[in-house]
Amino acid sequence: MDPMGTDGDPVLVLGGRSEIGLAVAQRLVAAGARHVVLAARRAGDLDDEERALRAAGALTVDRVEFDADDLASHADVLAEVERRHGLPGTTLVAFGVLGDQATAERDPAAAVALVHTDYVAQVHVLTLLAQRYREAGRGRIVVFSSVAGARVRRANYVYGSAKAGLDGFASGLADALAGSGVRLLLVRPGFVIGRMTAGMSPAPLSTTPDAVADAVAGALAADRQVVWVPRALGPVAALMRVVPRALWRRLPR
Repeated sequence: MDPMGTDGDPVLVLGGRSEIGLAVAQRLVAAGARHVVLAARRAGDLDDEERALRAAGALTVDRVEFDADDLASHADVLAEVERRHGLPGTTLVAFGVLGDQATAERDPAAAVALVHTDYVAQVHVLTLLAQRYREAGRGRIVVFSSVAGARVRRANYVYGSAKAGLDGFASGLADALAGSGVRLLLVRPGFVIGRMTAGMSPAPLSTTPDAVADAVAGALAADRQVVWVPRALGPVAALMRVVPRALWRRLPR
């Protein structure tokens, strides 16, 4: 398989409204992919996303109704995509929520809902994707972790714990897929300035959806397995792990 997904297979974006997912899909289209499937809730409202992809060069943009939290629907959604378009060459698992830390600390249901979307639902759909791709002996999965999961902080520990779990799962899955013809790219961005973080003060080493997309496109072209965005976050994350806990718990977001 062409590492950039330019061999005619569709690009599937699970989380079709994701700014990062859309930006990555645009890069893949610019590199030669011609067919994109956007999977999201209220799929009929993705006109802007479809226009952006067609402007980038996509010949077809299909839409599929997809509720990440409805685990029972995942297999049917993937089967429907494959029935319409064949096996996607690249799947971007781009859905997720930031949630509200203060609410999650007070309300167990809110905490569980956040972890369900950002970890449980991802584990479920990734397992299904891995099965389908392993059977085919080819395919590419892109998973979006976060620096928040490198070492969980008091300021956002609910979201951070979900990302830490996802990072560990995706890392193990990548190892399990070794030799199968299926590749998994794990993306670890810092604070992303975008719609999800609107109104929040940017953290040090912040990034943007476009910068993440550029890094993902480069990592796919180079057939890498892990990419930090920005690259300087890798060494910073290593230092984060050795900061004394008494200091760590006082750090802001």
